[in-house]
Amino acid sequence: MKLICTVKFVPDPDSLTAGPNRLILNPDDACALAFALAVKSGDPGVTVEAVTLGPLSVRPHMEDLLRLAVDRGTLIWDSGLEDSDAFVTSKVLSRYIAGRPCDCVLTGSYSLDGGSAQVPVQIAESLGLDQMPGVIRIDPDRFDRTRAVFQAVDETGVTTWEMAMPGVLSLTRESGYKLPYPALTDLRRDVSEDVNILTSRDLGFSADQVGRAGSLTRMAGSSPVTYGEKDPKIVGTDDDGITQVVDFLKKMGVCR
Repeated sequence: MKLICTVKFVPDPDSLTAGPNRLILNPDDACALAFALAVKSGDPGVTVEAVTLGPLSVRPHMEDLLRLAVDRGTLIWDSGLEDSDAFVTSKVLSRYIAGRPCDCVLTGSYSLDGGSAQVPVQIAESLGLDQMPGVIRIDPDRFDRTRAVFQAVDETGVTTWEMAMPGVLSLTRESGYKLPYPALTDLRRDVSEDVNILTSRDLGFSADQVGRAGSLTRMAGSSPVTYGEKDPKIVGTDDDGITQVVDFLKKMGVCR
C-alpha cells in the first residue's frame, strides 16, 4: 500500500507563554502518521509519505519524520502561500496528492491552532473520495488497497465502519497511536537533502489562487487551546460501582 499522511506543525501550547514559540507535530496528525508507520512495520511493501504546507522553518521537523522511517517528505511553501486559509490549504494539498500514487490518505481530525476540521473533508471533496473524521481505531487485519474497517467516535458514541479504498481517514489523539523512537543510527543520518520542496507555482497555481488573495475567510484572532486535567474516579465491582459506570456511559451518550 501507498499511504500519504498530511501533517501540520503547530505552536506548542506549553510554550506559548514561555519565550519563543516551539513547534510540535499536531497531535491528531501524529496519531495518523504513527498508524501508517505501524502498518509499514508489519509489511515492508508499504510506503509512507508525509506532506505539509508550511514555512521553510519546519524543514528540520520534516527531516525528523524521515528519520522515523517515513519514505518521502514533501514541504510545500512559497511567500505567496502566506495567510492561506483552510480552503486554499486543502486545494493545494489535494492537487499534490492527486498527482501521487495513493491507496489511503491519513490525516488528523483537528489541529491545535485551528480546530475547524475543514481541511480533511475538503481534501476528500477535491479528490472525490469518502472521508471519515473522529477515527479512534483502524483494524490492521482489514486495512488494504480495497477497504478499511475502523471505529469512529461522534456525539452519539462509537461506531464501526467499513469504507472502500482509496479514501480519507482522519484520526484523533484519542486513538492512542504513538510514533516510534528513531534508531540511534537514524538520529545521526543526514537527511537534509531528502525533503522534497515544492511551490504553489510547481503545482500550477497562480498568485491570485493562493494566500490571502485566494482565501475565502480571514482570521479574526487566536488563543491557545488548553486541555483540562482528567479527574479519574475509582469505583468498585459491586452493584453500586456498576451503576455508577452505567450512569456515566449514559451521560456521555455511549449507551441508553
